[in-house]
Order: sequence, then structure tokens, then C-alpha cells
Amino acid sequence: MGEMDVPVDAYYGASTQRAVLNFPISGQPFPRRFIRALGLVKKAAAQTNGELGLLSQRRMRAIVKAAQEVVDGKLDDQFPIDVYQTGSGTSTNTNANEVIANRATEILGGARGSKLVHPNDHVNLCQSSNDVIPTAIQVSWALAIADELIPTLQQLQRALEAKSKEFWPVVKTGRTHLMDATPIRLGQEFKGYAGQIEESIRRARAAVAELTSVPLGGTAVGTGLNAHPRYAKLTCARLATATGLQIHETSNHFHAQATLDAPVAAHGALRTLAVSLWKIGSDIRLMGTGPVAGLGELRLPETQPGSSIMPGKVNPVIVESLSMVVARVLGNDATVTFCGQSGSLFELNVMMPVAAVAGLESITLLAASARNFRERCIEGLQATERGPELVERSPMLATALNPVIGYDEAAKIAKESIRTGKSIRELARARGVSEAVLNKVLDLGKMTKPGLEGPGGGG
Repeated sequence: MGEMDVPVDAYYGASTQRAVLNFPISGQPFPRRFIRALGLVKKAAAQTNGELGLLSQRRMRAIVKAAQEVVDGKLDDQFPIDVYQTGSGTSTNTNANEVIANRATEILGGARGSKLVHPNDHVNLCQSSNDVIPTAIQVSWALAIADELIPTLQQLQRALEAKSKEFWPVVKTGRTHLMDATPIRLGQEFKGYAGQIEESIRRARAAVAELTSVPLGGTAVGTGLNAHPRYAKLTCARLATATGLQIHETSNHFHAQATLDAPVAAHGALRTLAVSLWKIGSDIRLMGTGPVAGLGELRLPETQPGSSIMPGKVNPVIVESLSMVVARVLGNDATVTFCGQSGSLFELNVMMPVAAVAGLESITLLAASARNFRERCIEGLQATERGPELVERSPMLATALNPVIGYDEAAKIAKESIRTGKSIRELARARGVSEAVLNKVLDLGKMTKPGLEGPGGGG
């Protein structure tokens, strides 16, 4: 394609420079986690090719050392290509090949550009962009979920469980359809939140399992052309050792390489987590409304002044931050889904780079916001007296009278309570229900447990 001027201090070559010029789109290169995963793949490939006798030990050691520098982040500035590039990620795979080849050549005492170590013949041996890039995507996501997201979620789950125990004595009004329902313990609500995060951890682990079946070894179209028959299995075993994950060769290269099904499925777990965090944050924000004109059942930590004009105003800013992360993750999920749906053309998906970055951003944002939510909101939450006060005045306590006076009479009492402001206990007593019966059926703590003596019904 002719000559190409490359910066004199660059390890990359002409192909990378052409890609830099071809894609002046966002100024956003691939993130560190992806480059690290790409380095891990190149290192493991070189070690395997050395073991198989396809590379001399001298070249293999130089490539391994150069690839390790990529893994360690020492050469991040040598990966300048925009995310919005060729849909297979070929530009970035070529970028890695050039950087590692030139650095390995330098390690061997040669001059950059001399191709003592060749980017295609040596660094890219037994590989294609079409199997390397999706493998790097899946490895980078799996590592980010395992190392960053799951530990953060475990801490959040423990914090919610601790609040559940702390709040267990607090009986308050349950709500369905945003309207008063039968009593519930504040601790029971937080037990539900902890359960949501527990399930999210299970889904995150399932996502890692989904991602660790990789297409490495399929080369161009899944047939494995130009790859040693043992290459994929040996390289995946090395990746498993390097990452601590159960990385293994896919059983169907034609499926794994032609689609983004595994990342789409994995991001589904991230979407579900985002929706769970939205629900938890929204509930806590609503219970903390006030302090006078809202529900006021929770007191949220005061993290910063809430207004430039209203003295003393404090807003639920941590939940608001979390909500914006959820919005971004749901947008990323739409991006990943669209990439999986629209990018899979015959033997290759051609929307891989943006899917890679969207997923990594989702993982990073969810981990950071979940940690911040725990530290600056959950751990400092306090229950107020408002919840117990409101439940005593709730007309829905009339539900407990169903077994005593029947649904219709209980409904009349509930409506009269709403109209007059009188308590259910007071109105039932006036209709001749004994104090002993009232003490039994209007036992708020008992109403938060299963049992046939309590009220029935739905809504």
C-alpha cells in the first residue's frame, strides 16, 4: 500500500499507523483490561508454539518477554487505534503483533523494523484476528467480573444482610402498588435486597463460565487452517493457569467465532444486576424522602449539601449516581445486543470492538457504583420511628380482622378509618370486638410471619 511515516519512537509499524489515520473517530483506544488480555493471549500462544517446535526457543523467549510487558501495561501508549475501527478488531490484533515483534526484536539485539521477529510469521503464528480478538474480549470480561465485580457484590450483600439483622425489630407498613398493605419488617425488606445481590453473584459466576469457552484456534473461519492441531488446547491451558479461570477451547468453533452469543448472554447478567440495583436504590430513596413531607422511614447518610439556595437540604445523591450508572449499563446492553444481532455475518461477527468496550465499561461502572453505594449509603442507613408510627395508623390493619368479622365488615372499618382518622383498633372495639381478640389479631410482629391465624388475600 505504499510507504507510511511512523513515529520514530514507536514500536508499532505501518499497519497500525494506517489504522490510526483511517479511524479518527472518538480518540478512545481499547482499555487496559482488554490490552492486558490480548497480551496474555499472545504470550500463551508463543509459549505453545515454542513447545510445539514451531518457534525457536530464542524467539519464543523474546516474544514472551515482550508480551509480558504488554500484560504489565508498560506498552499501553503503543496501542493508539480507535475503538471504532475494523469490526473484526484486525487493526488492534495487527497493532499487538507489530508492537510485540519490534520489542522482541529489540530484546534480541536487532533494530526495530528489521523483522528479526516477524509480526505475522512469529507473533501471530497459529492465529487470526478472527479468533484472537473474541478470545481477548471474553478473557477480559471474565477477569473483570471475577476480580472486580463479584468481590464488590459480595461486600454489598454482606452489608445488606447486616442491615437486615439491625432493622429486624422495626415493623412498618408494607406497600403494594405504592399503596398501604399489611405490615412487614424493615429487616425483611433488606433481606429481599440481599437476596437480589446473592442471585446477581450467582448470575455473574454463570457469566464467567459462559465466557471461558473461547474460540481460540479457529483461525480465519473456524476451520483451524494454519494452526497446529494441539495449539488451541495447549494455549487455553496456559491461559487458564495465567488467569486462574477455567478457560478452555470451545467445542464448536463455527458457532463461537461467528457470533457474540457468549458476550450477549454474559451482559444479560450485568443487565439484571443493574435492574436489581435500581430497585434497591429506588426503594431506599423513597423510604428516605422527607424529612418532613415524605415517608421518612429511613435516614440516609448526609454526604454533601443538596442545594446552593436552600440551607440544610440534603439529597440522595449516592442513589442518583447509582441510577445514572444503571442507565449507562442498560444502554451498553442494547449496544452489545445490537452487535450480536447485527454484526454476525456468515463466519465472523464484525462489531466486536465496540461490544468489547461496552461490556468492560459496564463491569467497571457496576463494580465502582456498587462499592460506593455500600460505603456511602447502605452502611450509614438509620431507621427512624416513622415506620412504626405509620403502621399503627394504617387502615390496612383491618385485614387482620377478616377471620374475626369477615371481609365486608373489615372493609367498612378500613374505609371509616381513612375517612375519620380513627385507628382500626378503636373502630373495631366500638363494634364489640374484645380487647383480647384485638391484642391477638393486631399483633404487628405476628402479622409479619406465615400462619393461618393472620389475614389472607392479595393485592
